[in-house]
Amino acid sequence: MLAELRQFFAERSVLEVETPLLSHSIGTDPQLEFFTTEYCLSPQRQTLFLQTSPEFAMKRLLAAGSGCIYQIGKAFRNGESGRFHNPEFTMLEWYRVGFTLPQLMDEITELFAGLFKEQSLQETQRVSYQSIFVSYTGLDPLIFSYQDYCVFARKSQIPEAVDICGHDHAVWLDFIFSHKVQPHLGENALCMVYGYPACQSSLARINEGNAQIADRVELFINGVELGNGYYELTDAKEQSRRFDQELAIRKQQKLPVIVKDQRLIAALESGLPECSGMAIGLDRLLALLSNSASLDEVLSFPIRRA
Repeated sequence: MLAELRQFFAERSVLEVETPLLSHSIGTDPQLEFFTTEYCLSPQRQTLFLQTSPEFAMKRLLAAGSGCIYQIGKAFRNGESGRFHNPEFTMLEWYRVGFTLPQLMDEITELFAGLFKEQSLQETQRVSYQSIFVSYTGLDPLIFSYQDYCVFARKSQIPEAVDICGHDHAVWLDFIFSHKVQPHLGENALCMVYGYPACQSSLARINEGNAQIADRVELFINGVELGNGYYELTDAKEQSRRFDQELAIRKQQKLPVIVKDQRLIAALESGLPECSGMAIGLDRLLALLSNSASLDEVLSFPIRRA
């Protein structure tokens, strides 16, 4: 699988890069927990973070003029363990300079056609988030009605959503989507869901034609989420504002205190080229390619055996 991926990008002159796993900063997403470690630098220790994604460092390379790049490497997310979760996992992330999101989706289709040539997937599906959400729930994800969402949760046997989600639209969408929509996506086919509600896309551009949605796409096969991609936000001020919003949420939820990545903001200020990017979990991808029931079957040493 790794050899095929590298050949795919080599044929398209996309450069393989490597960025640090340890960094002085980390993403602000309230839904991601991270690992820290201590750097014993005399005369005082420094706290460093194990990266949840190579995204910020790769964008710094893009701003420095790297051109199209990809990376295959480890990422770490704390508190994640299960059938398709391991706190240490392998991620493929790539950025295509000059690509719009539809162009990136075309390339993803080509990539998966090659990887799954022996599995004979059905034709790739492209559906908008709004249409698929309405289809399976009857709720409009672009209009938040707390009362309607509560009624739906109780009728759909997920009453715990009321306490978990509160009045946070984005959390409601994540909860309902994962329980009532995602299991139906991509039956023996690659399903690309695009046009996510704007409240869910802290690193993606807002769509030029519709301010209610962001230029974001996620990939699914047989109900398993495989990847997440954006038409990347290049506005430093807007990115800084979104980070501040997430930091405020973290404070409200009494999550660990972090600071936003000023090096990324500086890179955006210097000029991030127009580009689209995608991140794919390769352990999950390998599990699907090998018809494995869980990550335990494709990882040499899952966390319980590490």
